[in-house]
Amino acid sequence: MNRLLENNILRLRAPEPEDLDLLYAWENDTAIWENGASIVPFSRYSIKQYLIDYKNDIYTDRQLRLMVTLRETGESVGAVDLYDFDPFHRRAGVGILTDRKHRCKGYGLQAIMLLEEYAFRFLNLKQLYALIPEKNRGSVRLFTKAGYRQTGLLEEWISSGDSFYSALVMQKLKP
Repeated sequence: MNRLLENNILRLRAPEPEDLDLLYAWENDTAIWENGASIVPFSRYSIKQYLIDYKNDIYTDRQLRLMVTLRETGESVGAVDLYDFDPFHRRAGVGILTDRKHRCKGYGLQAIMLLEEYAFRFLNLKQLYALIPEKNRGSVRLFTKAGYRQTGLLEEWISSGDSFYSALVMQKLKP
């Protein structure tokens, strides 16, 4: 298969209104908040407005969210993001969320590889990076498998109650 944003198992697609309940559940899962940027719950209304207002234009929004779906069934198993898109410096951050019941099945790695192909081949980005909480060993392993390498450490970068955790800076340059 040689189509952009899909392989034999997965397809990356734009979020649809039908994704509201799933996005609502993911965004309000407090167990993963310290791995991302969320620190407050999202209302169903605010996510609905996001889906309505979202242009799905990385040049306008400076970000791109894509749903990770199984090609065979269409079931959504996660989401990937390009964020802090900088067209001048040709870089963007990468974020990923895999639904709990679909972890450790290889979907995360495949989704990152599909997103990279889009970013490097279609958007012509020079580099991608991820900021990963040092204690999130699963994400560190995932990005390492995807060919990212640690290029920095942001000490005490992430707050969690009275504690602070460091974040790894992992980068991948266009081959």
